[in-house]
Amino acid sequence: MSIKYSSKINKIRTFALSLIFIGVIVMYLGLFFRTSPIIMTLFMVFGMLFLVASGIVYFWIGTLSTRAVQVVCPSCGKVTKMLGRVDLCMFCREPLTLDRELEGKEFDEKYNKKRKS
Repeated sequence: MSIKYSSKINKIRTFALSLIFIGVIVMYLGLFFRTSPIIMTLFMVFGMLFLVASGIVYFWIGTLSTRAVQVVCPSCGKVTKMLGRVDLCMFCREPLTLDRELEGKEFDEKYNKKRKS
């Protein structure tokens, strides 16, 4: 069984996009309670909170992305951004690392966990 990995920046962007869809769906569900204004308002407020949370996550990943290390992928030759010790190319999913100790080792996201000294 192979695990499907994705770059960290793309994972966070996908999460933010899912928050938008969840918020819209929750607000849409609120329309089924038009006869009860209180329940409908609660659904609308919760849906709006999901949309606001999505905006916050997009803002956060945008600021994080500006501080990410830019590297040229050795496989596809495109410039990609890297977060942590190991990450994947955003375009071809080639494993990337800036840590000489990890070169040649199999890709594992556990390498990004804090090391105990």
